Amino acid sequence: MKNNYLVLISLLLVSCSMLGQNKTITASFTNTPLEEAILKVETLSDNTFYFDEIWLKGHFVTKNFENEPLRDVLDGLFANTNINYVLQEGNVILLNNTYVYTELPSDYFNEAKPDEKVIEENNNTPIFQEEYASPQTVRNRKMVTIGKQRPNAANKTYTLTGVFKNAKTGEPLQSLSISTTDRTKYAVTDSDGGFSIRLPYGLNKLETNLLGYEKIRQDVIMYGDGTLNISLQENTESLEEVVVKSNKDANVRDAVVGVTNIDIESIKTIPLVLGERDILKVATTMPGIKTTGEGSSGFNVRGGRSDQNLILLDDAVLYNPSHFLGFFSAVNPFTTGSLEIYKASIPAEYGGRLSSVFDIETKSGNMEKFSGEGSVGPITANLAVEVPVVKEKASLITGFRATYSDWILRSLNEDELKNSQASFYDGIVKYKHNIDANNTIQGTFYYSKDRFSITSDSVFDYNNRLISLKYGHNFSEKSRAELILVNSQYKYGINYEADANENFDFGYELNEYQAKLNLNYKLSDKHKLSYGLSSKLYSIDPGEITPIGSTSDVSPKKVDREKGLESAIYLADLFEVSDKFLLDVGLRYSIYAALGEASQNVYAEGVPKSESSIVEVKNYGKNEVIETYGGPEYRISARYLLGNDFSVKAGFNRTIQYLHLLSTNTTQSPTDIWKLSDLNVEPQRANQYSLGFFKNLPGKDVEFSIEGYYKTMNDILDYKIGAQLILNDDLETELLQGEGKAYGVEFLVKKNAGRFNGYFGYSYSRSQVKLDSQIIQERVNNGEFFPANYDKPHDFSVVANYKLTKRFSFSGNFTYQTGRPITYPIGRYVFAGEEQVLYSDRNQFRIPDYYRLDLGVNIEGNHKLKKLAHSFINISVYNVLGRNNPYSVFFVTDEGQIKAYKTSIFSVPVPTITYNFKF
Repeated sequence: MKNNYLVLISLLLVSCSMLGQNKTITASFTNTPLEEAILKVETLSDNTFYFDEIWLKGHFVTKNFENEPLRDVLDGLFANTNINYVLQEGNVILLNNTYVYTELPSDYFNEAKPDEKVIEENNNTPIFQEEYASPQTVRNRKMVTIGKQRPNAANKTYTLTGVFKNAKTGEPLQSLSISTTDRTKYAVTDSDGGFSIRLPYGLNKLETNLLGYEKIRQDVIMYGDGTLNISLQENTESLEEVVVKSNKDANVRDAVVGVTNIDIESIKTIPLVLGERDILKVATTMPGIKTTGEGSSGFNVRGGRSDQNLILLDDAVLYNPSHFLGFFSAVNPFTTGSLEIYKASIPAEYGGRLSSVFDIETKSGNMEKFSGEGSVGPITANLAVEVPVVKEKASLITGFRATYSDWILRSLNEDELKNSQASFYDGIVKYKHNIDANNTIQGTFYYSKDRFSITSDSVFDYNNRLISLKYGHNFSEKSRAELILVNSQYKYGINYEADANENFDFGYELNEYQAKLNLNYKLSDKHKLSYGLSSKLYSIDPGEITPIGSTSDVSPKKVDREKGLESAIYLADLFEVSDKFLLDVGLRYSIYAALGEASQNVYAEGVPKSESSIVEVKNYGKNEVIETYGGPEYRISARYLLGNDFSVKAGFNRTIQYLHLLSTNTTQSPTDIWKLSDLNVEPQRANQYSLGFFKNLPGKDVEFSIEGYYKTMNDILDYKIGAQLILNDDLETELLQGEGKAYGVEFLVKKNAGRFNGYFGYSYSRSQVKLDSQIIQERVNNGEFFPANYDKPHDFSVVANYKLTKRFSFSGNFTYQTGRPITYPIGRYVFAGEEQVLYSDRNQFRIPDYYRLDLGVNIEGNHKLKKLAHSFINISVYNVLGRNNPYSVFFVTDEGQIKAYKTSIFSVPVPTITYNFKF
């Protein structure tokens, strides 16, 4: 009987709901408010509508209906809204994103058969975790509904996209993790703060994690695809240590291989020379990044020369990244927001160098309150200040660093340096303005200057100047563009006043101007496109010498200016082939033109280049094209997941470099000169193949990686023995171009959190050069491969930190490297009646191996919230073992005897106390 009643009631409901639905409606609406349109349909249909006016605000209708049933009219009116409806007995009841089922699903009463298996979804490993963390405040946000509820959608999944931003600065938040609370679904934001995550129908509980930002929980009801944008506050409520590892599996899941990220905040505990916090020196403790020696300038990345690194500060090239003869970097750590180093998988937007990209970005200033950070050390003082110009919209950050003592050079174990002097300073200003939600503008100005005198008669000085302007615009949630204008300048000079007859001034200047347009477009969930174009103008004044005083016999001379135009266009696609396979494919096509006004020599074939072998001199007018070079540059990388926390990656890079650094020193020197490709100097080219395995230990926050690479290089520049590189009108006669190859294996173990954290890195690598030619005078070591000046097969580093309490910690740094190659005298011979020294093949021997141990104690001030400034004291000892590491070995003939001498930089332990403060 009960079943009969149910059937009767159902029939009555259905028949009632059909009343008034057969009447057709004709109506036309043009940008009509939805409420007004509903009232008109109410009159035409003889139905009564029930609704809340708030649901309809902001909705407009542009539709034409011609003799259409009521249901079709209602479906058309509510197509782009969250409104559903129920028809019953001449009444139309509107529902705000709620659907009333008038019948049960066909399989509602079906039960699983005994022989059917229930397949459960495999839970992925969480992408974040907290270790040694004090309780963190979690903010629950108001529940939101995405999409419109529809029938028969319960078994579907939908895509939620959006952007996370800093609530103060409007900066996109990169590497933020967002996941369901059960960790079964997750995503990580990209460089623009964007994310995409697939979620099932219905209620989903999401939470976020990013170091330094509040943690939120967000309930989201998914009825369809949609967008959710969120702004997060910086988490400054507590000074207790909170270590949150966001994007925990990013090293495993990203497609890129050979990328190093430097955590700017964590480097404060690493003991370095004279207690100076130095992001670039820390980078050299990572596998694959080396220097030629202690206190040396420049970097050698995966067997490349120091000029093969593109060092960018807010998109502008920093040509000399060092201070104080290479002891310190020229980048202020207190104003630096991030540093990414690409040793392979170089993005297609970057070009002009063979080996690596150091992408340094200045952080944006605080848009809410005045704040700052500073330090006082034994030879430098540093202060950075953040000022809100327009609250929550515009900010300014400025930093200044300078030396106030040159006692360090006087303390070195060299009599010739007792009267030396050295000083430097650098300053940076960055302005950021969020015009509105879709438009931002920022500008950076940077200037640094060094002045030093190694002898009492010569004063050297050099400076960097950078100007960078960037305008960003969001066309939509899927499309963004950036227009970048930059200028980089590098200058140096020498003032010599020792002999009135030889006093002179020498000056050198390089300028670079660039315009760049970058665009990003999210084509779909599987394809993320980036594309753009750039053009760069080089202008180099290779040198000018002028006499000082009327008695100087020095003849004034100026070498002709060099100019070149380098342009490129690029396209890249991040393609998610499947859940396991990710492909990043890019193509960059670059073209370079050497420009006049200039004179170029044409030399006879088959004989050494010299003044006597010139067969023609070609003269080119202003901006006339002298020679062009170019070609495609391929950027391919791929990742395949072998598990949730284990992947294999591979990559291939082809790069071209049109600008060359010429130096007769083993290490990069402030007085080196840059040379553009022209009629006689080909651009350098390289191919690099990379393969790596990446593994994380679940629950341990420990990363393992092992990477191998093989690189070939063509037309790399070298020079003849005794070459004269400065003020040489025919510089090409001193140069050699040859081949290079580099290969190696890099191993890294890294623990990111806990009381004991740090990393261990080891690399075995070789870098070799081949200078072969049919002309015997241009052949080195019989045309065979020989070790490059910076070839150091074994490189071993350990950086560790142990947190004893919340205020006290101990840190250590140990480094071991194979000694670099050197050429030794191995005998004597008599030629033309004079005794000569016979040297070995170039770089046949090596100086002694290098190793060093540094230790430090870190003391934080008390953690009271209400205080003028929060302090941090670092007490460190550099070279604890007092190892007399050789910087160089040279030979002197003394009374017929050839004697070897070794120079060292720091041969004794160097203690330092540095006081840091933050307000």
